[in-house]
Amino acid sequence: MRHFRWSFIVTAVLMALAGWWGYEHRGWPGLLQALWITAILGVLEVSLSFDNAVVNASVLKHWNEFWRKLFLTVGILVAVFGMRLLFPLVIVAAATGLGLFDVWHMAIDNPNEYSRHLTEHHAEVAAFGGAFLLLVFLNFLFDEEKELHWFSWFEEKVGKYGTEGLAVLLTLLGVIGAMSLMPEVRKLAVLIAGVTGVLIYIAVKWLSSLLEEKEQDPSVGAMISQGSIGGFLYLEVLDASFSFDGVIGAFAITNDVVIIMLGLAIGAMFVRSMTVFLVYKGTLQEFVYLEHGAHYAIGILALIMFASVHYHIPEWFTGLSGLAFILVSLWSSIRYRRKIAAQEAATAARTG
Repeated sequence: MRHFRWSFIVTAVLMALAGWWGYEHRGWPGLLQALWITAILGVLEVSLSFDNAVVNASVLKHWNEFWRKLFLTVGILVAVFGMRLLFPLVIVAAATGLGLFDVWHMAIDNPNEYSRHLTEHHAEVAAFGGAFLLLVFLNFLFDEEKELHWFSWFEEKVGKYGTEGLAVLLTLLGVIGAMSLMPEVRKLAVLIAGVTGVLIYIAVKWLSSLLEEKEQDPSVGAMISQGSIGGFLYLEVLDASFSFDGVIGAFAITNDVVIIMLGLAIGAMFVRSMTVFLVYKGTLQEFVYLEHGAHYAIGILALIMFASVHYHIPEWFTGLSGLAFILVSLWSSIRYRRKIAAQEAATAARTG
């Protein structure tokens, strides 16, 4: 439980702040309601982002302690305050032409207006996030160096013929498909957002590969070995692609931006703790298909985000679709372990 110690401490502090915020506005009923909603939002964030934790762990397991700690300190500040508070404010500020402080006052004093401005730009955010996440999934699927395949025949075929260029092509087709669902006046904005998601993915991967080449130079030092700025940025953009959809979904539960930030921050802390737990406990090595299931869940989420530019997709469906892949991959991993154990036992019996 030591990996979750800080998450429980932060949860206690943030729940206390939520209770105080509710009490200041509506007394004891407000306190109880604030605590309940904050807890629900925390659970919602964890349920929607478990696959994010698995993918983070698959990257983080190769990093040294410096970069792991940086991800858990600076990274969590970016995730909580940057993506779950500041980024939505920036979107509304850009849409309305107001300053950040004016938008903050709008969020506090007129949450319905703030929510309206934020949800009006859901299509652009969904196109950006969908493009980035689809590239994450496709490049995992097209990785011909994978030694273990979940859906063997299918993954072997696509791994043989799939390339990064094909991944970009399919993603751009997805962006164009999302754009076609929008009215004429919104098409360009959605297209730009989707292409931006593709460009940022390519830029981050390029930066990461560039730094990996420099690792061969001993003058770069241990700060870059087994971790890099590129990899750090990759995980932060990945988290952003997951988190903003959760922010939009949170407004279906409450319009109180403070409660939303506190609840999602609790969830973000537990997602980080789950990431560390998966890394240090070797869970990905024990449950070998868990990483596969998480990437398939990301692929489904990307398609859902593209569809959500026009259609309303319930949050419960989004969460359950990803959870289903995670659970099936766990079941497949357990079957795989039993199969290997049976083979080893049979081999030992023959040689014995």
